[in-house]
Amino acid sequence: MSKRVNVGGQAVIEGVMMRGQAATATAVRKPDGEIIVKKDEIIPLGKRYKILALPLIRGFVNLIESLVIGIKALNYSSTFFEDDEDAKESKIDQWMTRVFKDKTGDVLIGISLVLSLIFSMLLFFILPTTAANIFKKIGIENVLLLNILEGVIRVGIFLAYIYLIGKMGDIKRVFQYHGAEHKTIFCYENGVELTPENAQRFGRLHPRCGTNFMFLVMIVSIVLFTFTGWGNYLERIFFRLLLLPVVSGVTYEIIRWMGKSEGKLSKIMSYPGLMLQKLTTKEPDLEQLEVAIASLKAAEGIEE
Repeated sequence: MSKRVNVGGQAVIEGVMMRGQAATATAVRKPDGEIIVKKDEIIPLGKRYKILALPLIRGFVNLIESLVIGIKALNYSSTFFEDDEDAKESKIDQWMTRVFKDKTGDVLIGISLVLSLIFSMLLFFILPTTAANIFKKIGIENVLLLNILEGVIRVGIFLAYIYLIGKMGDIKRVFQYHGAEHKTIFCYENGVELTPENAQRFGRLHPRCGTNFMFLVMIVSIVLFTFTGWGNYLERIFFRLLLLPVVSGVTYEIIRWMGKSEGKLSKIMSYPGLMLQKLTTKEPDLEQLEVAIASLKAAEGIEE
C-alpha cells in the first residue's frame, strides 16, 4: 500500500544523498567496494522560522537549502576519488585555509552556490531573453507571443544542456544512481521491504524529481513574465531576476500538489517532466541500488 513520505534525494559521485524529515545521509561506494554513509541532522529553516514555511515563500527557501545540501554532498563524495595530485593543496587553498581557518568549507560552499546560481541565470534566463530580442527587432510586437518565444528558447536550451551532459561518460554513472534513488524511494513509498531486488522492480521516473521542478520552472516563468510586459533589455533582465523567487515558489507548490494528487490533471502536468527523466535517469544495477537503500535508511533512521 502506498504511503505518504517526504523523502527526496540527489545522485552524487558513485553514490546517493537522501534527505529525510530530520536528517540527510550520503552513501558512497568507495573504490575498494565498501559503502560508507555520512549522516547529518538537519533542522529546516521552515521549522526554525515559521514565516519561511508559508506557501510560496517555502519554495525558494527549500530551493536554496537543497542547493547547499547538494553541493555539500557532491563535495563529500568527490573526496573518495581524488588522486594524490588532486589531494595536494594549491596556493589558493592554503591561502583560504589561513584566512578562513575552520570556516573554509562553508566559504567554498557559498562560492559554489553563488557560481551555480549565476551560471543558471545566465544560461536559462539572460541568454533566452537576449535571444528573444531578435524577434522584437524583426517586427513582432505582441507581448504574449514574445514571452512564449522566449520560453520556447529557454526550454530548448535546457533540453540541449541535459542531452549534451548526458553524453559525458562519467555522467552516465551519475544518472544510474539517479535512477537508483527514484526506485528506492518508490519502494519505500509502497511499503515494500528495502532490498535491491525489490527496488529494482519499481520505475525510475518520479513526479517529485528535481528534473520535473526545473522543467516546470520554465513553464511557470512564461506565464509570470508575461505580466511584466516587454520593456527595454535591462528592465526585462531586472524583472526576470526579481521574479525568480516567485517562480520557484509557485513551481514548488505545483510539485507538492502533483506528488500527492492521483487526478488526471496532475498526471497530464507530470508527463513532460517524467519523459524528460528518461534522459536524466538510467537503469541502475543492484550494487547501485544497495547504495541508495543505505542512504535512505540512514536518512530515515531505519534500523537494519
